[in-house]
Amino acid sequence: MLQAIARLAIRAPRQIILVAALVALATALFGIPVAQHLSAGGFQDPTSESAQAARLLTEKFAQSDQQLLVTVTDPNGATAPAARAVGTDIVGALSASPHVMQVTSPWTSPPAAAGELLSRDGKTGLIVATLDGGENDAQKYARALTEQVAHDRDGVTVRAGGKAMIYAEITSQSQRDLLTMEMIAVPLSFVVLVWVFGGLVAAALPMVVGLLAILGSMSMLRLITFATDVSIFGLNISTALGLALAIDYTLLIISRYREEIAAGDDRDAALVRTMVTAGRTVLFSAITVALSMAAMILFPMYFLKSLAYAGIATVAFAAAAAVIVTPAMIVLLGDRLDSLDIRRLLRRALNRPEPNPKPVERQFWYRSTKFVMRRAVTIGLTVTAFLIFLGLPFLRIQFGNPDDRVLPRSASTHQVGDLLREDFPSNLNTAVSMVIPDAAGITPAELDRYAAELSRVPDVSLVSAPGGTFVGGNRVGPPSAPTAVAQGSAFLTVRSTTMLFSDASKAQLSRLHAVPTPAGRDVLIGGGAQVNRDNVYAITSRLPLVLALIGVITFVLLFLLTGSLVLPLKALVLNMLSLSAAFGALVWIFQEGHLDAFGTTPTGTLEANMPVLLFCVAFGLSMDYEVFLVSRIREYWLASGAAGPATMRREKTRADNDESVALGLARTGRVVTAAASIMAIAFAALITAQVSFMRIVGLGLTLAVLVDATLVRMTLLPAFMRVMGRWNWWAPRPLARLHSRIGFSEEPAEPVGVSSGQTVG
Repeated sequence: MLQAIARLAIRAPRQIILVAALVALATALFGIPVAQHLSAGGFQDPTSESAQAARLLTEKFAQSDQQLLVTVTDPNGATAPAARAVGTDIVGALSASPHVMQVTSPWTSPPAAAGELLSRDGKTGLIVATLDGGENDAQKYARALTEQVAHDRDGVTVRAGGKAMIYAEITSQSQRDLLTMEMIAVPLSFVVLVWVFGGLVAAALPMVVGLLAILGSMSMLRLITFATDVSIFGLNISTALGLALAIDYTLLIISRYREEIAAGDDRDAALVRTMVTAGRTVLFSAITVALSMAAMILFPMYFLKSLAYAGIATVAFAAAAAVIVTPAMIVLLGDRLDSLDIRRLLRRALNRPEPNPKPVERQFWYRSTKFVMRRAVTIGLTVTAFLIFLGLPFLRIQFGNPDDRVLPRSASTHQVGDLLREDFPSNLNTAVSMVIPDAAGITPAELDRYAAELSRVPDVSLVSAPGGTFVGGNRVGPPSAPTAVAQGSAFLTVRSTTMLFSDASKAQLSRLHAVPTPAGRDVLIGGGAQVNRDNVYAITSRLPLVLALIGVITFVLLFLLTGSLVLPLKALVLNMLSLSAAFGALVWIFQEGHLDAFGTTPTGTLEANMPVLLFCVAFGLSMDYEVFLVSRIREYWLASGAAGPATMRREKTRADNDESVALGLARTGRVVTAAASIMAIAFAALITAQVSFMRIVGLGLTLAVLVDATLVRMTLLPAFMRVMGRWNWWAPRPLARLHSRIGFSEEPAEPVGVSSGQTVG
């Protein structure tokens, strides 16, 4: 297939470029508006207990977890005439909206309920509006209502927050972050490409392929929105990943093509040889990355599913553009591929001579690999211990759901959240809903008894039940928070003084579960604490299956590539080491707050979806470099005597193995380093995001890529392969025969020399 693509590119390059341009235009027109159709939600398991409770509250009680919170602050007090006038005016405007289900405020509620809606200093009143539309539409309604009511007047400060507004601000902030990321990543990547290729034309080619990949992935995301919800963050990932992978793949192909030209092949032969070697590596790498990301589909949250869709689409378009468009552009450009060589112009300006090509034995990557292999055990153990040390903080990880603190401190929702946590007697975010789906036959007395028992649970400030408000086991007044009996169901509201995601909050939730229910009926628990518990369980319960699936897929694919059982196992171990360092750094920085949490607000937790996302993406990218290196090393290993007829084979030695490793890294080391640098730039641009968990993703992927491409691939890989020697390539005879029949063993038609001075592979 790859030979056919190369020959087609030689015969009809203009036609291929024309078709690519038309596809790019179509995908741009269809895909660019995709941001308008994406959502900021998707973090909750829709099948969980808390999700079921939320649906019942909406369907039967007109209650919603999509809240718009408006704070009204007056230095003279929330009950002063100015604050009262502003507050009641806002309540009236919200009540008039068809999207507002309920509105409560300290100026319109009974005294028992009003106290919960006033700050401790009496200067701020809180308006609570529940919105319909679910997490996708509620954010739109919240944005429109905020623009209508949330503005200062008459010396009164008005701020908007709440869950619905959090999603709205995350969506708008993510769109701004995406633009910032592109403005940083694209020019910096181009500068690195100019440094690698020298010529401006050659450097522009990977950028073109990256643009095709990004436009293609955006169009696929737009198409998927017609069938299901898609997270806005899929767009951020597809942009960074599309740019990084497209450049990776194009860089590998162009570098290999230049090698073949330097070895004396004519352009057509060099292109064919490039495609059946480097092109094959690109496709194999793409399959590995795509399958790693596809594992996220197994999780129930559409946030992770969306990133899987985005990742698969991006990888597919990046690989397709690399193996189809790149050879056509190479043919079409011809000698102009190396035109506008900046390095040559600089040498002429500085009156410096042209550099003489160095034999491979004198090149940095060959010598550094030989150095590592001479001290394989010492270096291998030292680097391994260092990576394990960096990963130790990951053992202290705590999971939590995103709240207003994922946004910058300047965001209105963050300010409202801080005000609720610091100045109000009960944080509404910690409220727990106790929903009884089947309340038929339950007497009011039984509900009161249940509410009284719930109120005795430590750190419960009050329980609002249809029969009244209960504190410490005693009824103290009428209902002071949402509660009702309707359509054969009932629900109670439990106010808590604990901090969300804290050990006290977790313990309180367990105690609430343990309270005997009225008439032994099932009770569904909703609220932030239960949502967090459900989501963590949804991830951890499926994680072993996902890890096993990724491990098996990777093992099988690498076996098909190498014919070895040892190298796939080595790849899995080394990947885990590189990821451990990145994960440990994230816990140390973002969860524990070191290095000022990189400008974010530490909450003592990491969003539960982030480690899964990072693992699947980073694992796939690590295999990207593994395939680049091992496939080239294997070419040299086969050339040492395994590729010819049995009568011509000779016994391979440890020296053959070591030389194959050194030559493989010498030929691919610069490419991998350049690719890793560009990929790191693309992901590092995410660190500029104002949404904290995208900053976490950016730093995590940047660290994972850099650690993998340097410490792991350039030290641990050669050290391991030196220690194992000939056993690197071992497989039982039945599996060896199987690989000979079904393995990825497409090789160039002509024999490949193993001499260190030759260009191979």
